[in-house]
Amino acid sequence: MEITSKLHYIDWIILSVTLIFIVAYGTYVTRKNANVTDYIKGGSDSKWWTIGLSVMATQASAITFLSTPGQAFHSGMGFVQFYFGLPIAMIIICVVFIPIYHKLKVYTAYEFLEGRFDLKTRSLAAILFLVQRGLAAGITIFAPAIILSAVLDWDLLTLNILIGFLVIIYTVSGGTKAVNVTQKQQMIIIFIGMLIAFFMIMSQLPENITFTKALEIAGASNKMQVLDFSFDLSNRYTVWTGVLGGTFLMLSYFGTDQSQVQRYLSGKSVRESQLGLIFNGLLKVPMQFFILLIGVMVFVFYQFNASPLNFNPTANDAVQNSEYLAEYQELEKEHTIIENDKRLLFSDGFQVEEKERIQELNTRDLELKESAKAIIKKVDEKSIKKIESNDKDYVFIHFILNNLPRGLIGLLLAVILSAAMSSTASELNALASTTAIDLYKRNVKEEKSEEHYVKASKWFTLAWGIIAISVACIANLFDNLIQLVNIIGSIFYGNVLGIFLLAFFVRFVTGNAVFVAALITQALIIVVFLLDWLPYLWLNLLGCALVMGIAIIIQTFMPSKDNYTDDFKTVEI
Repeated sequence: MEITSKLHYIDWIILSVTLIFIVAYGTYVTRKNANVTDYIKGGSDSKWWTIGLSVMATQASAITFLSTPGQAFHSGMGFVQFYFGLPIAMIIICVVFIPIYHKLKVYTAYEFLEGRFDLKTRSLAAILFLVQRGLAAGITIFAPAIILSAVLDWDLLTLNILIGFLVIIYTVSGGTKAVNVTQKQQMIIIFIGMLIAFFMIMSQLPENITFTKALEIAGASNKMQVLDFSFDLSNRYTVWTGVLGGTFLMLSYFGTDQSQVQRYLSGKSVRESQLGLIFNGLLKVPMQFFILLIGVMVFVFYQFNASPLNFNPTANDAVQNSEYLAEYQELEKEHTIIENDKRLLFSDGFQVEEKERIQELNTRDLELKESAKAIIKKVDEKSIKKIESNDKDYVFIHFILNNLPRGLIGLLLAVILSAAMSSTASELNALASTTAIDLYKRNVKEEKSEEHYVKASKWFTLAWGIIAISVACIANLFDNLIQLVNIIGSIFYGNVLGIFLLAFFVRFVTGNAVFVAALITQALIIVVFLLDWLPYLWLNLLGCALVMGIAIIIQTFMPSKDNYTDDFKTVEI
């Protein structure tokens, strides 16, 4: 697949102007930060729409627009169930978390834990956040680097460094406000780009294939099954995992993850912060549904157009120069025959009763793709350079580069890179704030000036940026990047959420019991994950339940001690 020639100078202009504008705008508008409040809380003057778009942009990284269409292409619409718990979580956070954070005027979510428990519990929660978010920040840099590596044939190491430092420039300069103001521009670009992508896909389907007909074709291939009410624990995405596991994951992410908490701590008032989160809760699920639908329409497009056996161009190139070429070409020939058979079925006027034949062809094609992956893995074993057999994250970019007109390719690449920059900026901003406020400032004995802590926050932003770039440089593709980010979060989030719920609602539990329970819980969750006992979404519920249960048990055998301060006792929930 020749794709480097697809990037025309018009695409370069659109892509470059978009990225330069974002960096320059974010740096210029927020170049003056007089104190810690300005730098970390953005001056506490953000309106609800800024908060809502910023919260959404923080979660919607490049991984969302790179991996989600590929997820739908291979597995259908079922992934949207992952987000069913989000509106529930938004309501709980608006009622419980936001009023407490604003009343106590905290800079980070973890400040609350010291007043409720003790310093070591605050520090532990902050460290758990830093570990998981530091890893996730590296992945959000790695995802768009994969794209540009395929487009430009550039070295991944160079691209990881370039993308990382683009984000570092305006995040170090402007802090939280720089993140917020640039994310509004980025989300506008994202919405426009994805709408154009959808209409371009539909315009390239055969004339007799309407949107309704396209949905029928997708349904015949089991791509339109949105709801799964089964209780099968081996199934990652069901209504129950979304509503139960998803609610706990979203509560943890939006309620205790500083990268999100910092977005609504910048709100002008409690009401502005609450409206921002409600806005996110109402728009997020439809947005994810639409992005998945784009992936399904890409699947329909490839029912009428040739597609590669594996969408990863690097893997295909490696096989071409290997001893397994003849075996791989036989698989490609059979794949082409299956594509032609399906094309005939759909072109001659698809009938619902032909669904069984279509599914037989899809099953055989899936077997071919698995055989192709096995060959790629054999090539990988003999190769010095890592070759990834999984191709989910390459599906959408393959369509963009090979089927969109000049100019739109640059716009769609700008969409994906804008999403990467917005999410990474939020993460670096939050990592720096947590390090500066929860670890550095809290443990510095002598009094320091506001200017000192602003400078320290900037240095911590730079340091975490370098760490994230380093993680990106050693990262390898997982089954699916969007799943990898959520798996990392699920390993840690349930534990942290349980600590906060204990702080809010279980008043007799003290810091020592919570601290020990959190350490035990984290060890148990890692064991459960490594042994693959549960789907990852359930780890959020399990972690939350474990830390709360263990802390309560430990506390019953410890001398009761009420270590609330007066300030924290007066908080109304």
